[in-house]
Amino acid sequence: MTMPGIDVAGHRGLRGQILVAIKRSQPVTTKELSSEFGVSANAVRRHLKELELDGVVSYGREQRGLGAPTFAYRLTDRGEALFPNRYQDALTELLVHVEERAGRGEISAIFAERFGARAGQLKTELADLPVEARLQRLVRLLSDEGYMAEWKVENGSITLAEHNCAIRAVAQRYPEICAAEARFLTDVLAAGVERRDHIAAGSNACTYAITVAKPSGERA
Repeated sequence: MTMPGIDVAGHRGLRGQILVAIKRSQPVTTKELSSEFGVSANAVRRHLKELELDGVVSYGREQRGLGAPTFAYRLTDRGEALFPNRYQDALTELLVHVEERAGRGEISAIFAERFGARAGQLKTELADLPVEARLQRLVRLLSDEGYMAEWKVENGSITLAEHNCAIRAVAQRYPEICAAEARFLTDVLAAGVERRDHIAAGSNACTYAITVAKPSGERA
């Protein structure tokens, strides 16, 4: 599994790590955070209390299984804003202007052209490399752009996940960008790409199942 680190503005050390863990897995309990970081529940609670006072996390009751409800934490809107958003307000305003001047089709053309150019550059750079090496490069690129990307293999299945949408408001207004991203991933990885989860639809992450074609003559 690979996921480059990310700095959360104004929050360092364990507190910053807790914010990232909540971002990735919300809603998440104190017990789960304590287990993940190998520290006491009281230590986690102290950080959560400070984050709550800062207005970046909130908690509520969650029913898990047949037991009694437990408290679990989520990011507030202010907490979500701590993560990269790549000037989405300015970008949205610009795209609205383009749509008014040239129509919705021009938006799709812009996304297709941008992703196509990036795919062309990466395909040249990654030519003849196995899919794992391509995924490593993609994860670094996406994480540098604020998408908190990682990839992993479980039971022979490859999953690529983006735990933050750096242009969430743009993607919600113009879902064409999400379709263009899926085509971009397919092109760069030279593999089948199927979106399983979608931040714009309310999931914690955009996740993609990656299917690598078997060599000719090899049995499934």
